[in-house]
Amino acid sequence: MPWLGNLRDSMGDCELCGATNVSTREHKVNKAILAVCFKCIEQMKLEPKQVAPGLSRARRPNQSIGKSRSFRKNNIMNKSEKELTADFSRRIINARTSKGWSQADLGQRIAETINVIKSAESGKPPTDAVVKKFETVLGVVLMVEASNEQQTMVGQPSTSRGMTIGDYLKDLR
Repeated sequence: MPWLGNLRDSMGDCELCGATNVSTREHKVNKAILAVCFKCIEQMKLEPKQVAPGLSRARRPNQSIGKSRSFRKNNIMNKSEKELTADFSRRIINARTSKGWSQADLGQRIAETINVIKSAESGKPPTDAVVKKFETVLGVVLMVEASNEQQTMVGQPSTSRGMTIGDYLKDLR
């Protein structure tokens, strides 16, 4: 079983007893990781710390699943069926102002902070839960059917680095 101590031995000073120029090993003592000599490890009975079986399984990548799993189970935006509209922030602003609500009013109605409202209105994509709240309270559609449009890179196909801002400015001249 894996343990929390570092298996690499090195020469140095023991941070427990103060012995100098001895072979040490990094070891977890209480909540600190210290360089400890083998004499202290034996005397203090500092056994290698075992990792809980459930934790070691959680840290180990799951080979049985072919695809990588999303960190969120019900993430609509990770599914190919629907996607957030490109103009979602404009739709939120228009719907909020048409109802005569301030950002604080909208935040209270959807039980979110004003910072969440401001970031969504500035163009930062909100979480799925917040998107659903916006759609319900404001009566707008923010998630639409995914389009199968292919994206292509602008610029010369021979360049492997892609188009930079400098390339764009040269094209403008």
